[in-house]
Amino acid sequence: MGFALGLTIAVAGFTATFASAAAAAPTEIKLDYAYYSPESLVVKRFGWLESEFAPDHTSVKWVLSLGSNRALEYLNSNAIDFGSTAGLAAVLGKANGNPIQAVYIYSRPEWTALVVSKDSPLKTLSDLKGKKIAATKGTDPFLFTLRALHTVGLSRDDVELVNLQHPDGRTALINGQVDAWAGLDPHMAAAQIDNGARLLYRNVNFNTYGFLNVRQAFLSEHPDTVARVLRIYDRARTWIIAHPDDAAKIVAESANISLPVAKLQLERNDFSNPYPGKEHIEALKAAAPILTDEQLVKPGTHLDQVIDALVDTQTAHRALATPVAAQ
Repeated sequence: MGFALGLTIAVAGFTATFASAAAAAPTEIKLDYAYYSPESLVVKRFGWLESEFAPDHTSVKWVLSLGSNRALEYLNSNAIDFGSTAGLAAVLGKANGNPIQAVYIYSRPEWTALVVSKDSPLKTLSDLKGKKIAATKGTDPFLFTLRALHTVGLSRDDVELVNLQHPDGRTALINGQVDAWAGLDPHMAAAQIDNGARLLYRNVNFNTYGFLNVRQAFLSEHPDTVARVLRIYDRARTWIIAHPDDAAKIVAESANISLPVAKLQLERNDFSNPYPGKEHIEALKAAAPILTDEQLVKPGTHLDQVIDALVDTQTAHRALATPVAAQ
């Protein structure tokens, strides 16, 4: 009896120790912040993650992403654990071997359009044939451009795509170095308000969702930490909905843009649904053929399978069942 009792206690102790180790937070969490992800700016400004993980002695490192391509590069190289991207850009990354999961929707945006200068003679998509278009390769604006061109029977071979990061694309447009630019907010909103730029082509359905992605290895090793991070992000989401003017001020100050520009950016975002699900999967599957048509993925890639593997429909639901207490 004594031996059995001792064995039971030992097993119980081992189980408790194992469970504790599994739930333990990492020594560091690395996240990106991006001007196109308002939640990231709010969380960073208020230091909510630092406060959340202070009792665990976990440090928080923030890395600026200027576009989905940079966020995906940082995720792939382990420079960050969480990265903010557009949905279709995440599909492209996953299809090309980036081991990520999309675990949260930070917005349903209309954050990209094809932009021309205020005095541009271009009036229609067809007018872009033979023209220079600035676009950041591997991002939603780049893929938006390809999809838009396809609607009028054009491909990337019919235009000259100039690979510039989003802020540089705006500068190139304003300086007359390109004929059009695949814009991204807040830079696009700034070009409209500050430079009188005009949106040549808009299509909200060609804007894919804002995904918060996590490295698969990090999710496997630290599921409790991922859940805590998502609860903080969701706190920021609901705060933005309740405090739109204050949120605009944070975006303006963080991105060094005017308050009217920040307000225009936020007006083009729907923050109502944070849960990755069927609607996002269907939207991505509808958009994915452009990746094959433009030979952006390897021949034979089964993009529907890639999308099913990318979009995690469970983690956010489990995480947000336990709300973070207001501070």
